[in-house]
Amino acid sequence: MTALSITTELPADQTTPVILEMAHITKVFPGVVALDDVNLAVRARTIHAICGENGAGKSTLMNILSGVYPTGTYDGQIRFEGQEMAFHSIRASEDAGVAIIHQELALIPELSVTENMFIGNEVATRGVIDWIAARRSALDLLARVGLDVNPDTPIKNLGVGQQQLIEIAKALGKNCRLLILDEPTSALNEDDSANLLDILRGLKAKGLTSIMISHKLNEIAAIADAITVIRDGRVVEHIDVTAGRVDEDRIIRGMVGRDLSSRFPDHTPHIGEVFFEVRDWTVEHPQIPGKLVCNHESFYVRRGEIVGFAGLMGAGRTELARSLFGRSYGTFLGGEILLDGAPIELPTVKAAIDAGLAYCPEDRKIQGLNLLDDVKKTIVSAGIDRICTRSVIDLDEEAVAAEEYRRKMNIKASSVDVVVSTLSGGNQQKVVVAKWMFTEPVLAILDEPTRGIDVGAKYEIYTLINQLAQEGKGVVMISSELPELLGVCDRIYTVFEGRITSVTAAADATQESLMRQMTDTADATARPAPAPNHSQEEPR
Repeated sequence: MTALSITTELPADQTTPVILEMAHITKVFPGVVALDDVNLAVRARTIHAICGENGAGKSTLMNILSGVYPTGTYDGQIRFEGQEMAFHSIRASEDAGVAIIHQELALIPELSVTENMFIGNEVATRGVIDWIAARRSALDLLARVGLDVNPDTPIKNLGVGQQQLIEIAKALGKNCRLLILDEPTSALNEDDSANLLDILRGLKAKGLTSIMISHKLNEIAAIADAITVIRDGRVVEHIDVTAGRVDEDRIIRGMVGRDLSSRFPDHTPHIGEVFFEVRDWTVEHPQIPGKLVCNHESFYVRRGEIVGFAGLMGAGRTELARSLFGRSYGTFLGGEILLDGAPIELPTVKAAIDAGLAYCPEDRKIQGLNLLDDVKKTIVSAGIDRICTRSVIDLDEEAVAAEEYRRKMNIKASSVDVVVSTLSGGNQQKVVVAKWMFTEPVLAILDEPTRGIDVGAKYEIYTLINQLAQEGKGVVMISSELPELLGVCDRIYTVFEGRITSVTAAADATQESLMRQMTDTADATARPAPAPNHSQEEPR
């Protein structure tokens, strides 16, 4: 392997002790060197960011530190608070004061806040749980992270941002002195993300050290005291943020090994006639009678057009997408779908697929993947009829098709035979997208398609979206990142409490104008203009 130049810049404040040293860490999976002689030093009472593309080795390094991969399964040494450590389990690392919060939260929805916070760490006297003391401790810990909720509340009744803070409070209850956060804001809206970052700053001021993995480079540049960039399993740069301003472009150069002159690929749209239209779509919440998650919504998509949907968490964007895709969410009350001007019925997911629709869900692990399947089976699963002869799967065609999409999507896997669960989160997301692109849809509905994906992989997804539009297909893109919608889409609808409040050409929109329409009910009863019946090209 060709040696990479390493720039080491320790924080300027040399009086701050090093709380963590990881030296010469090497981790090998079958056929893959995940980490190659990695060194990391983290100073106490700082926020240390780790950046890198999907599959670079960030999560693997943190899994070693937290005991997910125990001593003996890797080479190298770990020193924490001046002592050499041999973590044989997650419990061992927690007992030492190291806690990790994974991207997929480890909370049990049916249990209360208190029960979740102390599961495995019960407040007990002579083997009997003291629920009064546990509840009192829960309130104290929740106050430390600025969360005002009833500790008896079931987790399922709380938002994702609140659940993130409960995970942090849970870690603090284990006397955590080094907190590891893996993509903590990937599922949060802007307000919840900003609140979480403020909480981390406050905890740092009280002496907590944090390591944060994130693909949101603006957040990294805003909060980190030091940054370590990993590429292809090796450390390529250590950056001291306190020594001077660090912009996102510098981080990107380290991550991908090249400059990205633009975050979004150039694209000249060629927009045709309306071919997909939704009229007066009305859907009721599956558990709350009378609550409309889709409240008489209407919109349209033209051939070759990329249409964005913006809205705060809970606005109803995902509910709209899922209810359109084979009525897979909620109770359908009324409305119609037109394809090429003719009404169609899509009562099942199979009917939606047969009509040429594809839906990439926002929750890849629950709705998008069977984690026990290999990459090959997953990629062809939604369009399996395409590789069958008289209802028998052609295994050669299956392998060829899967390999083609593995290359096209740049999925980092040693082969298409590896199990999906062994891939990094970003590469799992690419597999989900590949699965639906294999069906060659006429309309692709992409729900948060770049969540948990690094900046280089995002560019690849954007290029694929542009390619679909160039082929005359339609794309509906749901995203919580307004710059992404502005950079990729041709038109953008805003959604508030199950209603479409506005539609704007991307060229005429700003983040501020979109945010007003996402939060202001003044236009909540407005109906978007009817779909035009003529061909039309619009510059982006």
